[in-house]
Amino acid sequence: MSRFNRIQTPLPDLMVIERKQAGDERGFFSRFFCRDELRDFGADGSVAQINHTLTRIKGAIRGMHFQRAPHDETKFVSCLSGAVFDVAVDIRPDSPTYLKWHGEILSAENARSMMIPSGFAHGFQTLTEDCELLYLHDKPYAPGAEGGLNPLDPRLTIAWPLEVTQMSERDRGFALL
Repeated sequence: MSRFNRIQTPLPDLMVIERKQAGDERGFFSRFFCRDELRDFGADGSVAQINHTLTRIKGAIRGMHFQRAPHDETKFVSCLSGAVFDVAVDIRPDSPTYLKWHGEILSAENARSMMIPSGFAHGFQTLTEDCELLYLHDKPYAPGAEGGLNPLDPRLTIAWPLEVTQMSERDRGFALL
């Protein structure tokens, strides 16, 4: 019996993973990650790096980040505290969904994660104060392979749900398409 539900998105290879929770009056138990079960969803199951972020301000945007080949990576992104609008953009030039995006609300309450394959840029906007995210990466960070899209690029038409309250100069400085 799988402890995960797979939810396919409109973008090929991008999926939402919902963790099944078993609960009682004490709280709940859920399996956060299982190499063998997630392999069935297309991931190779390896974890090379785990990152943790805290974003304090509601409406803040982080992203849209990616790693260029051969360091392109699959990310498994989960919200541990608060709620975010998590977005992935298909940046595979030969893809029929090139530059299309998909967003999902990830929160501690809904127990959803995004499995973002290589060839996608990733970012999020906080919907609450004090949002913590955990990222599992199948490859380690390679500074020379880092890239990004401007999250406010009008060509992407990302429908951020809130007014942008905060964004790094680096993210704001990514060139427009």
